[in-house]
Amino acid sequence: MADTVREIERKYEADDNTRLPDLAGIDRVAAVVEAGTEDLDAVYYDTAGQCLAAAGITLRRRTGGRDAGWHLKLPVGPGVRDELRAPLSETPPPELTALVRSRVLDGELVPVVRLRTRRTVRVLKDAAGTPLAEVAEDAVHAWPAAGAVDAGTAGAGRAGARWREIEVELAGDGSAGLLDEVGRALTEAGVRPASAASKLARALAETGQGRDGAAPPAAGPDERPAHGSGKAAAKGKGAGKRGKKGPTAGEVVLDYAREQVRVIIELDPAVRRDLPDSVHRMRVATRRLRSAFRSYTKVLDRAATLPIGVELKWLAAELGVERDREVLTERLREGLAEVPATLRLGPVDARLRIWSERRRAGARDRLLDVLDGPRYLALLKTLHALLEEPPLRKAAARPAPEVAAGAVLKDYRRLARRTEAALAAQAGRERDEALHGARKAAKRTRYAAEAARPALGGPAKKFAKRTKRVQQLLGDHQDSVVARGALRELATQAQRAGEGGFTFGLLYGREEALAADRERALPDVWRKASRRKHRAALRP
Repeated sequence: MADTVREIERKYEADDNTRLPDLAGIDRVAAVVEAGTEDLDAVYYDTAGQCLAAAGITLRRRTGGRDAGWHLKLPVGPGVRDELRAPLSETPPPELTALVRSRVLDGELVPVVRLRTRRTVRVLKDAAGTPLAEVAEDAVHAWPAAGAVDAGTAGAGRAGARWREIEVELAGDGSAGLLDEVGRALTEAGVRPASAASKLARALAETGQGRDGAAPPAAGPDERPAHGSGKAAAKGKGAGKRGKKGPTAGEVVLDYAREQVRVIIELDPAVRRDLPDSVHRMRVATRRLRSAFRSYTKVLDRAATLPIGVELKWLAAELGVERDREVLTERLREGLAEVPATLRLGPVDARLRIWSERRRAGARDRLLDVLDGPRYLALLKTLHALLEEPPLRKAAARPAPEVAAGAVLKDYRRLARRTEAALAAQAGRERDEALHGARKAAKRTRYAAEAARPALGGPAKKFAKRTKRVQQLLGDHQDSVVARGALRELATQAQRAGEGGFTFGLLYGREEALAADRERALPDVWRKASRRKHRAALRP
C-alpha cells in the first residue's frame, strides 16, 4: 500500500505586491526559519468528465521538491486530506488508481491540467526548535494539459493562468489554534482565504475547463452524474414536483437511495485501505439500499430493482466475511476475559487466536479481489443507471407521507407475524431460526422507517428507534447462536489436540443462558414497540 500523509492545512491567495507578515510570536511560534525554494512540476489526471475534481479528489504526477512522485489526495473533512504517495512512473500506479475505481469505473484517466509552481517554504518552530507548521508561498502557472509532455508544448495555443497562493500546513506539534492565529495574521496583512478548495479546482476554473468557472459535477459511466443528477428523477414518470404540499414519494425514496449509493462510493477507498469501521459502514449502506428496494415497491418497479437487490445481497455477504469474524472473535475474547483464572484451563487464548487467524487468512485478499472484479464494477454502473433513469411507478407521484406510512406499516405487519411465530416456536433450533427471521424483518422495518423520516418526521424517527430495540435484542440472541457454534468448534479442536475443552464448554453454557435471557425479555420489548398508538402516529 502507498505511504499516507495526513494533511491539515489552510489555503490563502494574495496579490503579487502583498507582503506576508512576520509570524514569530504567534501562539507558540518562537522562530520562522527559511527552508529554501523549490520548483515543482505537476500534471493532474482525471476522467474527461472530471469526476475526481467534482469529488474533491486529486491525482497528480509531480517532479521536483522533496516528495516527487504520484500523489492521490482524498478528502477527510474541511481542510483535512489524506495524501497517498507512490514512486514516479510513466502511468498512474495501480495502488492509487484502485482507490478511485468507484468514481472512475472503467473510464480512462487522462492529463487535464499542468501546474508549474515556484515554492518558498518557511517553517514555524517553537522555542525548542520543534516544527509547528509550514508556510508555503507558491507562485503558480497553470495550463490545460492537452496531453503535453514538456513545458514548451504544455497547453500550446491555450491561455494559461497565474496566481499567488499561500498554504499553511500543520507539522509536528502544531494545533488547529495555531492555524487560526496564522490565518488572522495573514488576513490583517491583506491575504484572502483561497477562492478554490485546491490548485486543481482553481486551474480548471481559470483555464476555462470547469462549468461556469468551477469544477464540473461528478461523472459516472459515460460521463453521467455519479449519484444521479436529480433531473432524470424529476422528469421521470410519476416523479412529481416539490411544492407547497411537500415532496413526492418518488423524491423521498430516490433521495434515500442516492445517499446510500454515495456512501458506498465514498467508503470504497476506505475499505481498500482497511480503515476502522469502513467495512461495516459500507455493508450497512448496501443493506439499507436493498431494503429500500424491497420496502418501497409501490415507488420503484420491483422488476428493475430485484436483480440489483440480488447483487447488493452478494456484496453485503462478501463485506461480511471479515467483519463477522472480527465481531465474533471480540465477543469470544471478552467472554474469556470474564472467566476466573482458576477456570481457564489449557492454552485457551492461544487456541482462540489460532482459530481466528485461520479464518482471517485470505479474507482480506478475497475482499480486494471482489472490489477489483467485474461483478462489483457492473453493480456500480447499474446503480448509476438506476439513479439516472429511475424505474418509477405511479405511486411515486403521490404525496410522500401516505406512501411512506403504507410501506413502513406493511413491513411492520411482516415483523409482527414473524415475531409472534418465533414466540410460539418450540425451544431450540426451531425457535432460533424463527427469531433470526424476526430479526431480519425488524431490520427491514427500521430501515423503511429511517427512509420515511423526511416524509413523516418525528413519528418515523421514534418508530425506527423502538424497532431498533427489538432488532438489537434479536441480534444479541443471534450472535449468541453463532458464538455457541464457534465454541463447539473450538472445544472439539482443543480436545483433539489433548488440551481439554472445559473452558469453552463453560462459555457455551454462558451463551446459552444469555440467549434464554433474551428470549424471556422479548415479549415485553415487543409489547412496548408494537403499541397501536405508535403505528397510529405514522398516519399522515
